Amino acid sequence: MESGDITRSSRALVTVIAVAALLIALYTVVSELSGPEVYGPEDTEIAVSAGDRFTIEVPDDPGDGYQWIIAAPRPDPAVLRATGDRAAPPAPVGGPPPPGRGSRALGFEAVHSGRTDLRLLRCRRCATGAADEPGARALNFRVTVG
Repeated sequence: MESGDITRSSRALVTVIAVAALLIALYTVVSELSGPEVYGPEDTEIAVSAGDRFTIEVPDDPGDGYQWIIAAPRPDPAVLRATGDRAAPPAPVGGPPPPGRGSRALGFEAVHSGRTDLRLLRCRRCATGAADEPGARALNFRVTVG
């Protein structure tokens, strides 16, 4: 092999690597800009692909002492993984958000193909029997990962 062939091969390899890096960067930017799919309390059937991230947004008033938790029976960890939660208040127009009008976004990642149930519970003490507390609320979802 001559040195000219090596130089051409090296350039071709560098070009392929540069194009691959550019495509990966572009995919990452588009994924970040589009964000995860957002579901609400009425979306009881959720279908996603393995590797997808999604959010379930539930009504929340941080001042009322209640919190949202993932309740038993917990989802199959081989199918679904919780990624955290954050307050998601509405965008106020000309002032702070009114009390009782916020929401909480609970994040999840679809790990592997399968089906699992996800139960969210809004509770104050969140101990055994929390579902029977006055003011408690349960939401049930069926998550299918394809």
